[in-house]
Amino acid sequence: QVQLVESGGGLVQPGGSLRLSCAASGIMVSIYAMGWYRQAPGQQRELVASITSGGSTNYADSVKGRFTISRDNAKNTVYLQMNSLKPEDTAVYLCNAYRFGFASWGQGTQVTVSS
Repeated sequence: QVQLVESGGGLVQPGGSLRLSCAASGIMVSIYAMGWYRQAPGQQRELVASITSGGSTNYADSVKGRFTISRDNAKNTVYLQMNSLKPEDTAVYLCNAYRFGFASWGQGTQVTVSS
């Protein structure tokens, strides 16, 4: 059974940083395309960052230069380092694993950027 468990969200002031973690079980993150998505109230879910099995990364324009996705194969965990956070980054952040038509989602972790 595949399980993705996100953690690391919380309340942070504008300009602050958070690191989200996505701990996987039932799959090996090293061979999956892993992604971080976010969904704010009343808005569509959007892709924030992704990393392929080969290590290539991709970012939404709105987070380029501020967010970094990485993967620790030994810990079977994917991270999202978020710096210079803005109020518009406020959302539920969800982890996704994808491979050959199979997709799995975590339950999400809330990130709130507010003074």
